[in-house]
Amino acid sequence: MSRGSVDQNFLFTLAELTRVLRVYADKEAARFGITRAQWAVLAKVDRNEGMSQAELADQMEMQPITLTRLVDKLCESDWIERRGDANDRRIKRLHLRKAGRQLLGKLSGLRSELTATALDGILPADAHRLLTQLEAIKENVRNALQNAGAEQVRKEPRYG
Repeated sequence: MSRGSVDQNFLFTLAELTRVLRVYADKEAARFGITRAQWAVLAKVDRNEGMSQAELADQMEMQPITLTRLVDKLCESDWIERRGDANDRRIKRLHLRKAGRQLLGKLSGLRSELTATALDGILPADAHRLLTQLEAIKENVRNALQNAGAEQVRKEPRYG
C-alpha cells in the first residue's frame, strides 16, 4: 500500500472500523440485556471501584447528564449502586453489585467472541503488532492534542 493510499484511507477506514465494531458490540451485548455504553460503564467501575460519577464522566469523556442516565439504568438493573462519600455528601461513589460482577463475567466471554471475530484470519503475532501500533497512534494523537493546546495558549493575545 502506497503512502498516498494510506493518507487517503487511514482516517476513513479507522472511523468505519470503529463504527462497525460499535454496532456489532451493541447487537451482541443486547443478548445480555445491556448496551455497549452500559457495558463500558460497568467495566470502568469494575477497574476503579468507588470512583465518583464526576470522575467516571471525565474518564469516559462523557457529559455528566449522559452518564447519570446510564448509571440510573444500571442501578435499576441492580448491577451497580451509588454510595455516599464519607467526606462530602454531594459526591456519589459507584460500586458493583453482585449481579454486576456476574454479568461482567458473562460479558468477558462475549468480549473474547467479539475479538476473535474481528481478528479472524489474523495471526496472533500480527494482532499483537497491530495492537502495539494502535497504541502508538493513540499516543501520537494525544501528544498532538497536548501540543495544540499549548500552542493555543501561546497564541492568545495578552492585554494590559
